[in-house]
Formats: sequence, C-alpha cells, structure tokens
Amino acid sequence: MNRPLRNLLEGAVTLVTGLLLWLFTGDVDVPVVTLTKVGVVMMWVGGALIATGLYQAARGSSGPRPG
Repeated sequence: MNRPLRNLLEGAVTLVTGLLLWLFTGDVDVPVVTLTKVGVVMMWVGGALIATGLYQAARGSSGPRPG
C-alpha cells in the first residue's frame, strides 16, 4: 500500500473514531481525561492525516525512493 493511500485510510478511521467519541461519550466518566475532548483531538489528527494524504497524492510522492 502506498503512503498517500495509507494516510488517507488512517485519517478517515481516526476522524470517524473521534467523531463517535465526541458524539456518544458525553455521559461517560473517566478519571483523567474527558472522552469528548479526546474525540475532538482525534478528529483534528484525522483531518491532518487526510490533508497529508491528499497533498502526497497530488504531488505523486509515495515515500522515499530506493537508490
């Protein structure tokens, strides 16, 4: 699997997981962190991964080239 596609897939999974945490964990009490805030951070990270994958796909770079 090439690098842009991998970043796009990881970003999409991370974004959707963050969205689910943000939407459905408002009533869950965890001692250290708030799961809704973790969801927001995960959405930002997923968006950054998607943007990176789109940039790499537009440039045609698939990572380091051998040789």
